[in-house]
Amino acid sequence: MEAKAVAKYVRMSPIKLKPIVDLVRGKDLNEALTILKFTPGKGSVLVEKVVKSAAANAENNHNMNVDKLYIAEIYANQGPTMKRWRAGSHGRAFIIRKRSSHIGVTLRERD
Repeated sequence: MEAKAVAKYVRMSPIKLKPIVDLVRGKDLNEALTILKFTPGKGSVLVEKVVKSAAANAENNHNMNVDKLYIAEIYANQGPTMKRWRAGSHGRAFIIRKRSSHIGVTLRERD
């Protein structure tokens, strides 16, 4: 039995999210939430929100014991990139890439 939660089109680069995701992969739920709470930056808040959503799904939809949950899978993949233009010197245009991510979490119960 597993519980999942996904946040799509999060307006943050996956390069910034992947180190935060790597911190909590394989950890118990309470330990992961503590790590995310004390990790600085916007990315930890976004990942924490998805982990809490997966925990709520596990408790309410699948009747799983919250104390036995651990993060089985977690990822921060690349989403679509918005392309914007900025004026450059000599009449050129420079591209600005506004990247987005998809964050996914899967929780399972320990035996």
